[in-house]
Amino acid sequence: MTPQQLADCYVALWNETDADARRQSIEAFWTPEGRHFVRTREVHGYESLQERVTASHESNVRDNGNVFRARQDARRVQDVVTFHWEMVPAGGGDVLAVGLEVLIVDGEGGVVTDYQFV
Repeated sequence: MTPQQLADCYVALWNETDADARRQSIEAFWTPEGRHFVRTREVHGYESLQERVTASHESNVRDNGNVFRARQDARRVQDVVTFHWEMVPAGGGDVLAVGLEVLIVDGEGGVVTDYQFV
């Protein structure tokens, strides 16, 4: 998977409306012990990751009508992938939020650690 494909998959799982498909994407994306850090929050493992992604999805996508999209700037050096993402209204409009993602991946491309800067 190219760095940009990884970035596109990442934002797609935060936009996923089907809970079962979202869980499958989480398990395909992160390793079983995968970690996610944002501000002072940290989550570990599939259950916590699902809770985190679902809460964000419900608040930002379902309830407020926004979508996430990856900028076309993903890059990889060794086991580190970085890219920026944006949150925008689903119907179009101004960018509402921007973030930087720093992913540490294993040899198979599974995400071991995810640092999110908003």
